[in-house]
Amino acid sequence: MKVITTAQAAALVQSGWTVASAGFVGAGHAEGVTEALEQRFLREALPRDLTLVYSAGQGDRGARGVNHFGNVGMTRAVVGGHWRSATRLATLAMTEQCEGFNLPQGVLTHLYRAIAGGKPGVLTKIGLHTFVDPRVEKDARYHGGAVNQRARDAIAAGTANWVEAVDFRGDEYLFYPSFRIDCALIRCTASDTRGNLSTHREAFHHELLAMAQAAHNSGGIVIAQVESVVDYHETLQAIHVPGILVDYVVVSEQPGHHLMTFAEAYNEAYVRPWRGEAAEAAERAKEAEVLPDASAQLDARTIVQRRAVMELAARKPRVVNLGVGMPAAVGALAHQAGLGGFTLTVEAGPIGGTPADGLSFGASAYPEAVVDQPAQFDFYEGGGIDLAILGLAELDGHGNVNVSKFGEGEGALIAGVGGFINITQSARAVVFMGTLTAGGLEVRVEQDQLRIAREGRVKKIVPEVSHLSFNGPYVASLGVPVLYITERAVFEMRADAQGDARLTLVEIAPGVDLQRDVLDQCATPVAVADDLRLMDARLFRPGVMKL
Repeated sequence: MKVITTAQAAALVQSGWTVASAGFVGAGHAEGVTEALEQRFLREALPRDLTLVYSAGQGDRGARGVNHFGNVGMTRAVVGGHWRSATRLATLAMTEQCEGFNLPQGVLTHLYRAIAGGKPGVLTKIGLHTFVDPRVEKDARYHGGAVNQRARDAIAAGTANWVEAVDFRGDEYLFYPSFRIDCALIRCTASDTRGNLSTHREAFHHELLAMAQAAHNSGGIVIAQVESVVDYHETLQAIHVPGILVDYVVVSEQPGHHLMTFAEAYNEAYVRPWRGEAAEAAERAKEAEVLPDASAQLDARTIVQRRAVMELAARKPRVVNLGVGMPAAVGALAHQAGLGGFTLTVEAGPIGGTPADGLSFGASAYPEAVVDQPAQFDFYEGGGIDLAILGLAELDGHGNVNVSKFGEGEGALIAGVGGFINITQSARAVVFMGTLTAGGLEVRVEQDQLRIAREGRVKKIVPEVSHLSFNGPYVASLGVPVLYITERAVFEMRADAQGDARLTLVEIAPGVDLQRDVLDQCATPVAVADDLRLMDARLFRPGVMKL
């Protein structure tokens, strides 16, 4: 192990290399090294034509994180699990300045382990019948994870092959081939004099060990950014990456390069374990501080979240995963409603505690345990999640969902799927949540009834989703219950007269008109259940909802 500067680390990276970067939104990214790498490119136009690989999104929708690779000529191909926080990379892809690929986050974490173990790749059902599936001859929406034309052209030319559809023992699978990693950029807290790395001030462990092993066993190099170099570590348990895997250590040169997350310099709650029932009660009180004012007029968002809480009450799940954004507050609302007995998990590795949101997403306050990200996805993909509650951006009459890409060309928005596919194709029950329309929607609640004060300009239920992130009929065929919650209507996947699963309206809010406020606000016909019922009146009452 050799201690070097950020500039020296940047000088090690060669043109044409495949670089793997660790991090999760704002946590665990080697910001000092990637910033130096960008500065070198701006000065010298080197390195060029990099292939960047990362599992979780890393960035602030601005200039930090993997956004440092967002320069024309610097990056030839991007293979990422989530793109929304890496807007500069998305711009490269939207303007056809790089090949853009979006693969499931959990698959990428498992690929690191496959590469480390000298295995040919990852064989899995994750990604089947979504845009990741490469069987383009069956459906134009299936294109091997490509998010732009340049990537599709590379697949057609045979110069890019990130996923294959295969038959194995009479069943269909996707195969994600292993690849060489020339450089792994990781971040830990401290290094001892032999390069052993601790993570005692990091919010979680990412896939640090697997990534370092993969790069080392590929014949590549491992560069680790740390806060300090120490003579020795106080406890063996603090060491997460052994020094035999580490080639270079970079001591962070600026405080802003080693924030715990992009939102917080350091939050001790993220590294402190669950502290008993009394401490948990205190955390619930803190959660309540960020909840909507119970005395205020109910908005569409809170109504949707309340209805999701009712699913927690009805299904009584033990293990729950909540998505970022609107779903993130469901846990706090559930506790406010008097519900308990469930454990929240985050794909980054935390189990239990209170998941953070925004630029700290991935961390949890006072978790019960933290496991490596690949291990968390092992658990998820094996059916460990009893209930997943996730956001809803675009939905069609078949029950398909798009959360990953909207539009084409320079005006497109590439959000990426992150762990969405891994979770929705593995959970025992799936709930999507979002408003029925968007863009100016305003609702009013009067005497336990809902009134649409101003309709949204954008209808979220469309004839066909523009990007297939979730295949409703396929997941329903696995026997998984799928529910779609909006502020005025609830839909679920139900079998029609021919036995085919389709989107079906099962609940309607009291006070709204079925035709005008629901069916006319869908840009495609939807089935209406014979047993259509009213949504629970408690959803539309001011004050704290108790269950």
